Amino acid sequence: MAKSVFYHAGCPVCVSAEHDIIHLLGSDNVEVVHFGNDKSRIAEAESKGVKSVPALLTPNGNVLHINFGASMAEVKG
Repeated sequence: MAKSVFYHAGCPVCVSAEHDIIHLLGSDNVEVVHFGNDKSRIAEAESKGVKSVPALLTPNGNVLHINFGASMAEVKG
């Protein structure tokens, strides 16, 4: 089974959502991408349709935007 990818920027909203996603899906089923630690993944996320963070990319390519924290423009600075 392919993993989901959880993208976030490290804000309190994002960190809280990260904990919930890991609890719901299990750490083996989700890859966490923190843009503060890996800005090189921003373009990847945008190409997949991520418009804001926190967001979850499902294995079949759907993007679930969770509790608006920051736009991708804000993430890019």
